[in-house]
Amino acid sequence: MSILKLNGLPAVCLLASVMLATAMGDQIVLKDGDRVTGSIVKKDGQTVTILSKNFGAVTLKWDDIATVKTDQPLNVVLAGDQTVKANIQTQDGRIEVAAPGAPRVVDATGIVALRNDAEQKVYERLRHPGLLDLWTINGSLSLAGTKGNAETLVITTPLNFARVSSTSKTTAYFNSIRSSATINGVNSQTASAIRGGWGYSRNLNSKLFLNGFNDYEYDKFQSLDLRVVLGGGAGFHAWKGAHGSLDLVGGGAWNREKFDPAPQAAFTRSSAEAYWGDDLAYKLSARTSLVQGFRMFNNLTTTGQYRMNFDVGATTSLTKWLTWNVSISDRYLSNPVQGRRANDLLYTTGLGFTFAR
Repeated sequence: MSILKLNGLPAVCLLASVMLATAMGDQIVLKDGDRVTGSIVKKDGQTVTILSKNFGAVTLKWDDIATVKTDQPLNVVLAGDQTVKANIQTQDGRIEVAAPGAPRVVDATGIVALRNDAEQKVYERLRHPGLLDLWTINGSLSLAGTKGNAETLVITTPLNFARVSSTSKTTAYFNSIRSSATINGVNSQTASAIRGGWGYSRNLNSKLFLNGFNDYEYDKFQSLDLRVVLGGGAGFHAWKGAHGSLDLVGGGAWNREKFDPAPQAAFTRSSAEAYWGDDLAYKLSARTSLVQGFRMFNNLTTTGQYRMNFDVGATTSLTKWLTWNVSISDRYLSNPVQGRRANDLLYTTGLGFTFAR
């Protein structure tokens, strides 16, 4: 008690100084004089995100910053993809990186990225995901039918899998429709088709990537017992923004088709193909996302023949896991079996689910 009485004012001043220094946190001063205090989350490209106590997450342009000073060490990525854990501070127009045992001073352009520990963990997970990490699964089971003068039943089961990391993308899909009708006691199938496959792409740099895929298809009413397609090529990241991305692709494929068009004899045909197309993902709103894919396959074995695949779907989030889905899957074949139509369209809508890990 006597110590507080004798040294009350110095003690209070010291305590106030310590509390003020602790409350300051990371500091960013802009070139126009504005000051933002908080906790730097990350620098990604030319933007910096800082978590301010009063304003929440604030995004700033790196070029608009006059000085920066951190209160806690960040993961600092320097030129040459070197990452050090250090505090940073602007001095005389340059930035001091106070890495333990190896401090250095660099230009502002020498800071490639900044990440706090949470962002660094996310970054490392994207670079080196586990086998079960980063998967997103969307699917639904839709039923429709009638009972009375006519009995009908339609079942559709679209499923989509995607695993996207910072260097690669793996996808898989499955879509089927089966319908039957009973009229005057006579039962018959009115539709029966299954489509599925997988794809994989690997980034070479920020714009170019290599890709490979494998597709399978069965369509009873096109007399298609099985189509197997194996292909690969290259792609270009044409656009990537806050609301989506657009990729352009092209390459070659091998196609094997087995048809059984009773009463005609079954036959098989194989061909080499050149393909091109695009993949689009776009966020229409906070709850609704759109995906679209198109492929044109030109037959190189029998020139003049071709086939086209077009898929588009929209998903609206109703809850964290419950969704409303609409999808269209179209297949066009320029040389179908005699007596069959060239185009088959499969469309579904209904409640679905989404799961992300």
